[in-house]
Amino acid sequence: MVFYIPEIDLSKPESKYLIVKACEEFGFFKVVSHGIPMELISKLESEANDFFSLSLFDKQKAAGGLPTPFGYGNKNIGQCGDSGWVEYLLLTTKLDSDSHNFLSVFGEEFRGALNDYMSQVKRLGCEIMELMAEGLGIEQKNVFSKLLMDEQSDSVFRLNHYPPCPDHNEVDDDNLIGFGEHTDPQIISVLRSNNTSGLQISLTEGTWISIPPDHTSFFINVGDSLQVMTNGRFKSVKHRVLSNRLKPRLSMIYFGGPPLNEKIAPLPSLMDGEQKSLYKEFTWFEYKKSAFNSRPISSNSGSLGTRISGVSLYGVRSWLRVLGSRAGLPVNWMIVGQSWRLEEDQSFSYSKVINEKVRDIYSLQSFLPDL
Repeated sequence: MVFYIPEIDLSKPESKYLIVKACEEFGFFKVVSHGIPMELISKLESEANDFFSLSLFDKQKAAGGLPTPFGYGNKNIGQCGDSGWVEYLLLTTKLDSDSHNFLSVFGEEFRGALNDYMSQVKRLGCEIMELMAEGLGIEQKNVFSKLLMDEQSDSVFRLNHYPPCPDHNEVDDDNLIGFGEHTDPQIISVLRSNNTSGLQISLTEGTWISIPPDHTSFFINVGDSLQVMTNGRFKSVKHRVLSNRLKPRLSMIYFGGPPLNEKIAPLPSLMDGEQKSLYKEFTWFEYKKSAFNSRPISSNSGSLGTRISGVSLYGVRSWLRVLGSRAGLPVNWMIVGQSWRLEEDQSFSYSKVINEKVRDIYSLQSFLPDL
């Protein structure tokens, strides 16, 4: 199967319509003519490589004192037991905060490179979202971008380093998971990586597509919150990263998030006539708590199996509500609540989902119709 990545030149007048088309079909696209200097990108990449080349002791020491969940992590992704062949540095975008005193270990060079880069990718993210609004015919051009521009914006920045795996062939021939399959809960993600492959996205039929690396361009992911704000018109893309046996992969991701108290719901301007909302209103704080307390499916060996044991009901709801619509189910997903509805007068508890034959939380079609 041949898959052509939507490539959008931001300097072209038709870019706003191509962005909308890509978000509707894939929730993913590549941008060129982005206006971010390569020198600035290369500077942060160099500083990041210096950081990850330190000893484990020094990396942990440097990131010490940061409040959870920020700082340095190795193999363990998040707080819910997921793991992968990856180490990372997770930061808030407010680098003048006292919580980032660990940056003094690297001096002003690292701090300056981070600040310059994050400022540019934030600008790029806002530019793209304003083009989205224009392409959707929304009169308020900053309806999405204002959430990132807000002083209380809950955006984060992540540096992911996937070392070469020397025992790759002994673990699994081609599918060592660096970062397991997931969707991003925020509004938009702006990704740049070096020239090492590994990123894959999942199409609606479940096929995994490898994305050729391009260190001069940026890749954009639609997040869960943007899917909700467009009432499902835009698709939050499921993606993962496979590790490489020979070459390291370094990715730098800006996750554009709204303020914690921001209410997320479908925009009235995108609701046609009697069209009903597919989502119940929720705050970013509520959804963030739900999303980060869930446990996505992944494995160091690359064998993606169900991990239901110990998963909270709230976490399961997070995955069901975001991924359910992908299975083509005629479901009115309820973001906050104790049940989700199949019919107007018919509902069941999430506990039934756990107690029944749940084989693959991502393959919803395989079990939900049988419940």
